[in-house]
Amino acid sequence: MWEHAEEFLGYLAVERGASPHTLDAYRRDLRTYIDMLEARGVHDPESVTRDELTAYIASLRARGLAPRTVERKMASVKSFHKFLVREGVTENHPSARVPLPKVPESLPDVASIDDMDRLLSQPFPESPAGLRDRAILETLYGCGLRVSELVGLDAVDLDLDEGFVRVVGKGDKERVVPVAGAASRALSDYLRRGRPFLRPKKSTSSYDPDAVFVNVRGGRLTRQAVFQIVRLRGGIVGLELHPHTLRHSFATHLLEGGADLRALQEMLGHSDISTTQIYTHVDRHHIREEYLSTHPRARLR
Repeated sequence: MWEHAEEFLGYLAVERGASPHTLDAYRRDLRTYIDMLEARGVHDPESVTRDELTAYIASLRARGLAPRTVERKMASVKSFHKFLVREGVTENHPSARVPLPKVPESLPDVASIDDMDRLLSQPFPESPAGLRDRAILETLYGCGLRVSELVGLDAVDLDLDEGFVRVVGKGDKERVVPVAGAASRALSDYLRRGRPFLRPKKSTSSYDPDAVFVNVRGGRLTRQAVFQIVRLRGGIVGLELHPHTLRHSFATHLLEGGADLRALQEMLGHSDISTTQIYTHVDRHHIREEYLSTHPRARLR
């Protein structure tokens, strides 16, 4: 079974352009699934039945995994079996009629405009790292980037004169995102007064002259480092923040300001507008609050 799984992972990498992070997730999911199959005496795709799928779901739930995590792991398994059928390995598609576990709809974690103002108005050190940290926060919120997209930025991706950033998103899909105002100024300051001084005194293999955001040794900043920067800077002003909170806040505040949903879909890099529509629920909540706070009879009982 694992040989077929490796072929599937190769297909995802080459034909679907899956990122290393996505491939690692699929590999972990399939390893857990195949280990369970082998423990039940199932060693080939033809022998897998619906019973194995339901047992797998039950085992994931028994581990106390969140519904969304169970859904993601089952999506990996369904994609794997679909691949085996399409490649002619088997005609057996046991997961075709197994529904994905229902996930309760949850709204994204969003900071208020006042909270974002507090975060970005705090004093930052006038050091290269301080200029970098300000630029990171302004870019995450000002452009709505994912963390992986932020750390993947190269100098050639920035066109601050024209006000655009070229972003390589999921599946190596490229998009162009506007950058202006505070985010553009923060990036310009960092590139002029910060980035040139974040480099090693001696040449090292970790030094990356192309990367926009780097550590004190000039190496490309990691996702984990960005998480720490966002958490630290949020904590200073009393906010518990995750980098994705800034992306969610970017989308929500644009919608509240009247942005078009299709334009927002393009800026966020969503392939399906249904993914973007989650923010309309947040927007409706904002509209209701406006109604309750302004209509003279809204709170009468």
